[in-house]
Amino acid sequence: MTHLVFFCGHAGTGKTTLAKRLIRPLAQATGVAFCLLDKDTLYGGYSAAAIGALTGDPNDRDSPLFLQHLRDPEYRGLIDTACENLEQGISALVIGPLTREIRDRRLFDRAWLGVTNNVQIRVVWVYTSEETAHQRILARNNPNDAYKLAHWDEYRQRRFVPNADLSKELLMFDNTAPQRADYDALLARIVGAPSAGEPDVILPPVPV
Repeated sequence: MTHLVFFCGHAGTGKTTLAKRLIRPLAQATGVAFCLLDKDTLYGGYSAAAIGALTGDPNDRDSPLFLQHLRDPEYRGLIDTACENLEQGISALVIGPLTREIRDRRLFDRAWLGVTNNVQIRVVWVYTSEETAHQRILARNNPNDAYKLAHWDEYRQRRFVPNADLSKELLMFDNTAPQRADYDALLARIVGAPSAGEPDVILPPVPV
């Protein structure tokens, strides 16, 4: 069995840092190879060039023009890349906000994703307070954040929060100040309990 694990959440919540922390322990726990697919790494340069040609501002990553015309193709390419790896027996950690897709429950729709029943799907929702996220975004000083920082009141209105029903389908992770036990618990939830007759999965400690 291969694994498709999404690390989703708003900017500044620490999605990429968390995924990088867990990828080796996940590979050890499951015995399969994982690839790391970060939307910003895969499409950041291309999207900057494209939106720069259209608007003159390569850092315009949250404007209506970007969201209407470039956002969805980025995500579709991200998921299709994950599927190609899964077809080759390589599990995938996929990193991106993916808020629309979570809200519409698309990340649980195997037909929409293009994956078979032999793929285990987990969706981690990484969150922290708006204030903490804002401070982290300021501290990292990434040009891609320029639009959202300049239009913070507009951006914060788009900050989707999963409701109680949807939260039951997600692996909710508070990334404000997690401890080793929190990482270990998340790792166990991603891997899941063994089926009857299968040996117990021995989980390696997650580095802190």
